[in-house]
Amino acid sequence: MKTTWFVASVVAALMMVTTSAASAKGCIKGAIVGGVAGHYAGHHGVLGAAAGCLYGRHHAKEQERHQQNQQDQQQNQGNAQGKI
Repeated sequence: MKTTWFVASVVAALMMVTTSAASAKGCIKGAIVGGVAGHYAGHHGVLGAAAGCLYGRHHAKEQERHQQNQQDQQQNQGNAQGKI
């Protein structure tokens, strides 16, 4: 049991160290939610926080990509209308 906690703590610490401030978007919220859920689901708060951070970052990247696609489409429509 102690080994699992140690490994989870090391993974969480490495994720926090390697994540820059710009790419931490979504990680904090996900870590909080995942930590609480993991704690109540069997005292796996650290593991839940690590998984929540990963999911939160993934979700934030998807939202950024979606917004960028919308901006590109709007810009392309504006360019097409100007050429008519």
